This record gives sequence, C-alpha cells and structure tokens, in this order.
Amino acid sequence: MEKETKRELPEAFVEKMEKLLGSDAEAFFKSYDAERKFGLRVNPLKQKSGEMPEEGEPLGDYLKGLAKVPWAEEGFYYEADMRPGRHPFHEAGAYYIQEPSAMSVAEAVSPKPGEQILDLCAAPGGKSTHLAGKMGGQGLLVCNEIHPARAKILSQNIERMGVGNCVVTNEDSGRLVSYFPEFFDRIVVDAPCSGEGMFRKDQQAREEWSPDNVKLCASRQAEILDHAAAMLKPGGYLVYSTCTFSREENEESILGFLDRHEDFEAAEAERPVGFEAFTGGKIPGSYRIWPHKTAGEGHFLALVHKKGTEASTETLAYAASGKLPGKEKKKEKNRQSGKKGSDWEQPWQEFAKETLVTGLEQWPIAGGSFTMFGEELYLVPKQMVDMKGLKVLRPGLDLGTIKKGRFEPSHGLALFLKKEWAGQWINLPSDSEEITRYLRGETLNTDQLPGERHLTGKNGWVLVCVDGCSLGWSKKVGITLKNHYPKGLRRP
Repeated sequence: MEKETKRELPEAFVEKMEKLLGSDAEAFFKSYDAERKFGLRVNPLKQKSGEMPEEGEPLGDYLKGLAKVPWAEEGFYYEADMRPGRHPFHEAGAYYIQEPSAMSVAEAVSPKPGEQILDLCAAPGGKSTHLAGKMGGQGLLVCNEIHPARAKILSQNIERMGVGNCVVTNEDSGRLVSYFPEFFDRIVVDAPCSGEGMFRKDQQAREEWSPDNVKLCASRQAEILDHAAAMLKPGGYLVYSTCTFSREENEESILGFLDRHEDFEAAEAERPVGFEAFTGGKIPGSYRIWPHKTAGEGHFLALVHKKGTEASTETLAYAASGKLPGKEKKKEKNRQSGKKGSDWEQPWQEFAKETLVTGLEQWPIAGGSFTMFGEELYLVPKQMVDMKGLKVLRPGLDLGTIKKGRFEPSHGLALFLKKEWAGQWINLPSDSEEITRYLRGETLNTDQLPGERHLTGKNGWVLVCVDGCSLGWSKKVGITLKNHYPKGLRRP
C-alpha cells in the first residue's frame, strides 16, 4: 500500500490491524487501493413463483453477464457504470442494491416461511428485505430501528420491495422485550459498530473512529444482545453481525454474551454455501470477511443457539388458545379511533370487488387483521401482538386511505400486488418512452401503449407494471390513464 494512502487511516487503527493480522497486514492495507465491489440482490417477491429470473425474461436479460455473489443465492456483482439505481426495475423493487458482504447475514439466518423473525437494528433495510424474500411473504417480520429518520428510510424500503408481512417499529430494544418475550424463532442483531469495515468507501467512518468509540460501541452491543436474548424462543437462533474488525466488538462481544447467558451456545451449524470464502472465527459458527481475501467489504457474523425446545408457560398458553396477546383488542382499538368496521369495510370491499381478481385468502399474508391508523387501512400480519404503546411506523401492509367513504389504494399495495391479482393492468417495457413518462407523473393514453395489457373497458384503477413487476397505480377514465405515481418519487 502506498504510504500516502496509509496515512489517511487513523494511526491507532493501523497499529491495531498490524498487530491483529501480522504477516497479512500488508495485503489488507493494499486492499484499500483496490476498486470497491458493488452488489445487488434480486427480490424473489417480485419474480414468478419466487424463482430467479432466467435468460429470456426481462430482468434475467438485464442481469446477463453479471458475476454471482458466491455466498448469496440472489446476489450479483455489477460495475459502477451500470447505475442500477436509475433503472425502472429499481423503482419497482425488482432488486435491492446491497454491499456484497452484507448479503451473508440473511443467508446465515436462513429464515423459513411462516416463522416469526426480528431484525433488531434494521435500517436502511438491506438485511430486512433479504429476510423477507426468503420468507416468501409468509410469517411475521418485525423490523426495528431506534433512530426516527433511519426508521423512515427503512419503512420506505420495505414498501418498495413489496413486503406485506412486515411491521416496522421505532423503539429502543429494551422496550420491545415486554411486547415480545420469547417470541421470535430467529433474530438478527446487525449491531451499531465503529464501522472499520466501511473505511474504504466511507470517509466519515474514518473520521469518526477512535479507540474510545470502539469501547462505547462494544458496551451498546452488549445491552442490545441481552435484550435480543429475552425475545428469542428456546430452540431459536440469533445472528450477530458487525461491519468492523475490532475483537472487542466481535469475538469478545459474543464470548461475553455466552458468559452472561448460560442458556445460549455457539451454533456449530453446517457452513452455508459460499461461506468457504470466509475465515472461520475463533468461536464455532462465526466468520470474518476480509476485504483482501474476498470480493466485499469487511464484515463479521456469529450464529448462536438458545438451548431447549419448549417456550415459557405464557407462550405455550398463547399457542394453545390460538391467540396472541392483544388480538381481542384490535376491534376495540378501531372503535376508539372513530373508525367502526362499517367505516372502512364497505369502501374496501367495493374497491376489492372492482379492482382485484383474487381474494385476500389467496395472498401469502392470508389471515391477517384489518386496522386503521388515522385514515390509513392496514392489513396486520396474523402473528403480530397488540401494538398499543409501541412506536409503529408501518403496522403491516398499507392497503390505502379511507376519505369521505371512498377508498384510494396505496402505493405500497400496488408494489405488493402481482399483476395477475389485478382486474386491470398494463405491462410497459422497461426501455419504453411510456415507462419514463409514467415515472415523471405524466398521463398516458390507452390507445398508445406498448407491451401487454388487460383492460376491461371499465373506468377505474389500473395496476401499472414494468416488464412484469408492479410499479404503481393509474386511474382509467375513458382512454386516459391518470397518473397516481407518488409525487415525491417522480423523476424530474
């Protein structure tokens, strides 16, 4: 590594890494001169039957020639000049732009459809949306972020990726414990850290680093891990991850956790596919990702298991009754908010009858309950507990707004739907002038549309898709399609 570049790193960090890596230190520092690796991850919620797009399909052709990320089933490397963030597929949630090493976390979690999963430090949403894709829209995903601004970004990404079985909260991890005691099958703690693994791409991370900050982060991580432990079911798994190299925040955090919690053990699980590229940690089930050894930034992850197979007496009582805490209160909550069942039920049913060709029972989130947050109607995942008192940004799938007895569907509902579920839809090619016009908020004409379409001749809501991926709403009036793409998302 050039001395000039090396001087850009904090001196104490350089000394620490030289001591930690020994003969590997030179190769490690040289990696800072190498070009960054960029990655994107295909969203199975937006693909046919959740399968990867094949060559000959629009998204498959778009990804043609891209190298696969070996440890992530849906991951691809791309070159910076590709600019996938500007493509209509990005707006439709067909993929998520994510640093390649970070894709390893959800692979280690290995969530199953129908499980109850918690992403405790979730913003901006890369790992959350990865988990959601693997869950296939089934079960409950709770995504929490303590910082309000970051929680808002998290909620927006959950919506863009068409996730319907997710509740987004903005809470301190300690407050969540009383709502979810021994509740989750799997928990991700992607802990706030000193960010040493991001030094190559983030100048601010370099400037904010200090030995004292490393110690402060380790202390916070211990508290968050203890809260997570109380929310995990016996027999469940917790994945702890950071984007730092510090032993204090990695191995020592996990060893300290295991010392404090005798009911936990390091998980000696079979190494996931592609993880052979990573260095095994000193603890079974832990991995270090080094930028000089893999095509990705620095990362650490460890898998721990909560011993036992039986939940607490209270949890077993809920399971036996088929009810979770607070389910009986949802209708009362609606009445207290001034939204009686009839206030939203008739407008929603009229919309569903006119606009949808499938009932909710055919959706992967079937069995959820309706609830009103202000004027917004949401479908809450059926496993979710009573949310009273929680800071909730997104209590489930946002169906739409009830105004003066009329229902207006949300942008989130459009992104969640498959085109086959909509009574009327248009499917615009991603390279067409019309898709560009739609993203700018312009009106379209039904007589001048390229691509497939299914229009019945009736006026009403039409789902706009881009090469098979739902993107937003328009409203048909005669031969005119009035644009309902959100003004805040429109391109200049």
